[in-house]
Amino acid sequence: MSSMNYKGYTARIEFDEGDGIFWGKVLGLPATTSISFEGDTVAKLTRDFHNAVDFYITDCAQSGKEPLKPASGKLMLRVGPEVHSAALIAAQAHGVSLNQWAAKVLQEAALV
Repeated sequence: MSSMNYKGYTARIEFDEGDGIFWGKVLGLPATTSISFEGDTVAKLTRDFHNAVDFYITDCAQSGKEPLKPASGKLMLRVGPEVHSAALIAAQAHGVSLNQWAAKVLQEAALV
Protein backbone atom coordinates (compact mmCIF):
# COMPACT_ATOMS: atom_id res chain seq x y z
CA MET A 1 0.00 0.00 0.00
CA SER A 2 1.24 3.46 -0.84
CA SER A 3 0.36 6.17 1.61
CA MET A 4 0.73 9.90 2.28
CA ASN A 5 0.67 11.81 5.58
CA TYR A 6 -0.36 15.39 6.29
CA LYS A 7 -1.31 17.11 9.58
CA GLY A 8 -1.77 13.76 11.34
CA TYR A 9 -3.96 12.29 8.60
CA THR A 10 -2.84 9.24 6.61
CA ALA A 11 -4.25 8.41 3.20
CA ARG A 12 -4.09 5.28 1.07
CA ILE A 13 -3.09 5.97 -2.53
CA GLU A 14 -4.30 3.98 -5.54
CA PHE A 15 -3.78 4.33 -9.28
CA ASP A 16 -6.74 4.08 -11.66
CA GLU A 17 -5.18 2.81 -14.88
CA GLY A 18 -8.37 3.33 -16.89
CA ASP A 19 -8.63 7.03 -16.03
CA GLY A 20 -4.89 7.55 -15.67
CA ILE A 21 -5.17 9.21 -12.26
CA PHE A 22 -3.96 8.69 -8.73
CA TRP A 23 -6.62 8.87 -6.05
CA GLY A 24 -6.56 8.66 -2.32
CA LYS A 25 -8.74 8.41 0.73
CA VAL A 26 -7.92 9.33 4.33
CA LEU A 27 -7.86 6.24 6.53
CA GLY A 28 -9.08 5.72 10.07
CA LEU A 29 -12.08 8.05 10.02
CA PRO A 30 -15.62 6.95 10.84
CA ALA A 31 -17.78 5.81 7.91
CA THR A 32 -19.77 9.06 8.19
CA THR A 33 -16.70 11.15 7.36
CA SER A 34 -14.84 10.81 4.09
CA ILE A 35 -11.88 12.77 2.77
CA SER A 36 -10.84 11.82 -0.76
CA PHE A 37 -8.71 13.46 -3.43
CA GLU A 38 -7.09 12.82 -6.82
CA GLY A 39 -4.48 14.03 -9.28
CA ASP A 40 -2.92 12.98 -12.56
CA THR A 41 0.60 13.63 -11.22
CA VAL A 42 2.17 13.08 -7.82
CA ALA A 43 2.48 16.85 -7.36
CA LYS A 44 -1.23 17.38 -8.13
CA LEU A 45 -2.20 14.44 -5.91
CA THR A 46 -0.17 15.88 -3.03
CA ARG A 47 -1.63 19.36 -3.52
CA ASP A 48 -5.21 18.01 -3.65
CA PHE A 49 -4.58 15.88 -0.53
CA HIS A 50 -3.34 18.93 1.40
CA ASN A 51 -6.25 21.04 0.11
CA ALA A 52 -8.79 18.36 1.06
CA VAL A 53 -7.46 18.05 4.62
CA ASP A 54 -7.19 21.85 5.01
CA PHE A 55 -10.75 22.26 3.68
CA TYR A 56 -12.03 19.65 6.15
CA ILE A 57 -10.30 21.35 9.08
CA THR A 58 -11.54 24.81 8.02
CA ASP A 59 -15.08 23.55 7.43
CA CYS A 60 -15.14 22.00 10.91
CA ALA A 61 -13.92 25.26 12.47
CA GLN A 62 -16.58 27.28 10.64
CA SER A 63 -19.25 24.78 11.73
CA GLY A 64 -18.06 24.84 15.34
CA LYS A 65 -17.15 21.14 15.22
CA GLU A 66 -13.94 19.53 16.36
CA PRO A 67 -12.17 17.86 13.40
CA LEU A 68 -12.12 14.10 13.76
CA LYS A 69 -8.69 12.58 14.00
CA PRO A 70 -8.00 9.11 12.69
CA ALA A 71 -7.50 7.77 16.23
CA SER A 72 -8.08 9.00 19.76
CA GLY A 73 -5.68 6.62 21.48
CA LYS A 74 -8.54 4.72 23.09
CA LEU A 75 -9.27 1.26 21.72
CA MET A 76 -12.20 -0.90 22.77
CA LEU A 77 -11.89 -4.46 21.64
CA ARG A 78 -13.89 -7.62 22.08
CA VAL A 79 -12.18 -11.00 22.01
CA GLY A 80 -13.16 -14.47 23.13
CA PRO A 81 -12.55 -15.44 26.76
CA GLU A 82 -9.74 -17.80 25.72
CA VAL A 83 -7.87 -15.02 23.91
CA HIS A 84 -8.45 -12.62 26.81
CA SER A 85 -7.08 -15.15 29.28
CA ALA A 86 -4.04 -15.98 27.13
CA ALA A 87 -3.27 -12.27 26.64
CA LEU A 88 -3.58 -11.61 30.37
CA ILE A 89 -1.20 -14.48 31.12
CA ALA A 90 1.28 -13.22 28.51
CA ALA A 91 1.15 -9.71 29.97
CA GLN A 92 1.70 -10.99 33.51
CA ALA A 93 4.57 -13.19 32.30
CA HIS A 94 6.20 -10.06 30.88
CA GLY A 95 5.58 -8.14 34.11
CA VAL A 96 3.35 -5.49 32.53
CA SER A 97 -0.33 -4.61 32.52
CA LEU A 98 -2.60 -6.07 29.87
CA ASN A 99 -2.96 -2.56 28.39
CA GLN A 100 0.83 -2.10 28.16
CA TRP A 101 1.29 -5.56 26.67
CA ALA A 102 -1.51 -5.09 24.11
CA ALA A 103 -0.22 -1.65 23.10
CA LYS A 104 3.26 -3.11 22.48
CA VAL A 105 1.90 -6.09 20.50
CA LEU A 106 -0.33 -3.83 18.38
CA GLN A 107 2.54 -1.40 17.76
CA GLU A 108 4.81 -4.23 16.60
CA ALA A 109 2.07 -5.74 14.43
CA ALA A 110 1.32 -2.38 12.80
CA LEU A 111 5.04 -1.78 12.19
CA VAL A 112 4.86 1.70 13.74
